[in-house]
Amino acid sequence: MKTMLHLRTNPSRVGENDFATQTMKYRQTANISALLRRNPDYPRSIVDALRLLHHEIREGHPIRPLTGSPPDYDEWARAIEEQRQKMGGELTWYNVEWFFAETYMFRLIIEAVRWFETQRDPFAPHKREELAGESPWRLLDTGLTLDGSPAEKLSELLLLALWGNRIDLSYSAALQRGAETVSVEDLLVDHRDAVVRRLDAGKGQLKSSAVHIVADNAGTELLMDMVLIDTLLAGGVNQVILHLKVHPTFVSDAIVPDVWNMLNVMRQRGGAANGLSERLHEALSAQRFVLAPHFYWNSSRFLWDMPKSLRRTFEDAQLVILKGDANYRRAEGDTLRDVETSFDDLLGYFPAPLLALRTLKSDPIIGITAATAAALDSLEPDWRVNGQRGVIQFAGK
Repeated sequence: MKTMLHLRTNPSRVGENDFATQTMKYRQTANISALLRRNPDYPRSIVDALRLLHHEIREGHPIRPLTGSPPDYDEWARAIEEQRQKMGGELTWYNVEWFFAETYMFRLIIEAVRWFETQRDPFAPHKREELAGESPWRLLDTGLTLDGSPAEKLSELLLLALWGNRIDLSYSAALQRGAETVSVEDLLVDHRDAVVRRLDAGKGQLKSSAVHIVADNAGTELLMDMVLIDTLLAGGVNQVILHLKVHPTFVSDAIVPDVWNMLNVMRQRGGAANGLSERLHEALSAQRFVLAPHFYWNSSRFLWDMPKSLRRTFEDAQLVILKGDANYRRAEGDTLRDVETSFDDLLGYFPAPLLALRTLKSDPIIGITAATAAALDSLEPDWRVNGQRGVIQFAGK
């Protein structure tokens, strides 16, 4: 019997978790500095707002509310009040839960750059630079030229979609490892067979149900998602719904304009990439491929606390593919649990079969043996956070 998720214990707090503290104080503030360098034409008002945010985080200042009346104001006011109740006392950047701190920092960046007024992606220069390189396109060629049966191709594409998650423009430790050089020992959990069997056994249902993909990064990872979507549609899936962030966040997380830009870049490259672009354009026109942005994916809420309207969209899903480290933390609760905690049991609260594709860039991990964790601890103390290892974990219904 599946178990439901209980109240969290041992929350990951900035100030009590060294990795979280270092991430906020140095890595995330470095991302603010980088976007200032890459957007040298920002007006003084935006430059000053970003520098102020950088200073507030580095110095651990009190957390301030959003200004004005943006469409997500109530959501963040609720989140701040919940943090105040949990933490007790004044909320500062080092007296707050880490998941909230990261998501809210990027929301304050969006306020600083006036994104709701301009729709200018502050991380667009980072994204353009990645797509201008050849590495993403080599991986795309690999995905488009896979041999084997449909089941074998799907299995290999899931692996490519996983390692594409290493290419995270906000995290250099994972980015430097790349998606092309991978050891079999890097995959700690591999539930691909269970997923392929499920889709194969449910072929009769595929024409009336949807596969959902909750996107993480644009660029290389999104390219692999595009190949996966094309393969699922060609294999008989009625509809693939791609869930996206509403506004830019975590530097390279995918938003709707990233999808359209990628389709256009693929068309311009010609050849097999253009063919993929044309097929996906047709699927979008026929509503077999649907883009579904939602503020929830930008929020600090955990997966069990998603809005009822969003939960309903998943209830009849054939499969939900959850991409990336932050979404794994969102599903697991960003909590340091016993590593042998069953992923299938813990995710019993989710309304559909769920597959997590995640390269490890933070401490939480479940569904592995204590012996495996101990061996990795002795071999490589930072194995949980350095972006080298990955998991493909399935929670079935």
